Amino acid sequence: MARNRNIVRLAGLLGLGIAGGAALLFSAAASAPGYAGVARYGGAAWVFILAWIITMPMVGPWLRSRGS
Repeated sequence: MARNRNIVRLAGLLGLGIAGGAALLFSAAASAPGYAGVARYGGAAWVFILAWIITMPMVGPWLRSRGS
């Protein structure tokens, strides 16, 4: 039971890191002149949320299969 809890926590942190990296990449790509700050930061937040939602169901099973 404790092992599953640790895997879920690790998956959450790994998904958080992946989503943060994706948001940073988006922010860097949108830093070209002509984009408003609202579009840049709002888009980065949107990418962060979507990337975290997408990676969470994939990272947990990957960690479980890798740990076995």
